[in-house]
Amino acid sequence: MSPHDPLPAYDMSLSDHGFEAHELKGLTYPLGVHAPAYGEIYPLAPDMGWIRMPVPGNLDHINLWLLDDRDDEGEGYALADTGLFMPPVIEEWKKLFDGPLASRRMTRIFVTHFHPDHAGCAGWLANRNKVRVWMNRTEWLFIRMLVADQQDEPPKDVLERRIFQGYDQRHLDRFKAQGFGNFARAVSRLPAGHRRLEDGQHVRVGGRVWQVMTGGGHTPEHSCLVDHHNGVIIAGDQILPRITSNISIMDSEPDSDPLGEWLASIAKFRAALPADMLVLPAHGFPFRGLHVRLDNLADGHLERLDQLEEALRIKPLRAVDCFELLFARPVTDEVFGLAAGEAMAHLRHLETTGRAKVETLDGVGWYSAV
Repeated sequence: MSPHDPLPAYDMSLSDHGFEAHELKGLTYPLGVHAPAYGEIYPLAPDMGWIRMPVPGNLDHINLWLLDDRDDEGEGYALADTGLFMPPVIEEWKKLFDGPLASRRMTRIFVTHFHPDHAGCAGWLANRNKVRVWMNRTEWLFIRMLVADQQDEPPKDVLERRIFQGYDQRHLDRFKAQGFGNFARAVSRLPAGHRRLEDGQHVRVGGRVWQVMTGGGHTPEHSCLVDHHNGVIIAGDQILPRITSNISIMDSEPDSDPLGEWLASIAKFRAALPADMLVLPAHGFPFRGLHVRLDNLADGHLERLDQLEEALRIKPLRAVDCFELLFARPVTDEVFGLAAGEAMAHLRHLETTGRAKVETLDGVGWYSAV
């Protein structure tokens, strides 16, 4: 097929799949709560499959997408996202390669962003199948950096930032005991080279053309793949139906404003994409109601920012003092670091936008309203 051939149209309403659509909070789930079992490939369209891989903890799973593809060697399939590099996921991949994918050839791997549940198996799969990894350059470099940066203890400046956030001695000791560079435990080493994905780029995969759209905040340059012709977006963690992606200050950019980037990305996607597009998220179920969900995501953060600013008018707060204001559930030790990072992102956004100021006392950041 040449780049100028007309693109085939697919029925992406999913209404012919025989499941009762489910409505919740302004979103429509055309397949209801149906999802493929591990080791199963569920056909969303004649050229597109849906598989799931296990994820420990509350996330439970990640959705991966198989896209019919062709290259100089003939027919095959491309993969979007890969799962964690851990034994249960490797076992599921081996079952797929021995079963439904036994007679099929992988052509390439797309990775939406650097987080381990998305990129973890990318290197292992690329080396096993002798294919190229396609991803945004910044996200690819992040993986390479984090895999290489392993230390017995966190660096001094990283510990100082945890003190700035308000870690007490128990949480600081726990953070030290975990070492630094645990990212590598769930991520296979990537090949030395990759194929770059850039914002606005168009990539033909089989009979479809996908446009790359990048968003910031959750990670620096998270890549989504948009099939405008058929009204579908492979959204990764950029647009999730029922949970909100973590927006945290990262140690690599402690003075950044990731929440500002996140809000700007929401506005960017809302302006560029139609309201009825089918969203294929990394977690949860395929859904429609893109604008509704984007509005809810933005409104939720804006509401919490307003509440946080009001609290800062009453008394100064550290990042760790903001948990009850920001989160609907108790913050346990397992998610303490994520919660502190997200609280810092909200405080930092208030500071960046002139709504809060910070005073450092004995290494601890105390925020108050302007």
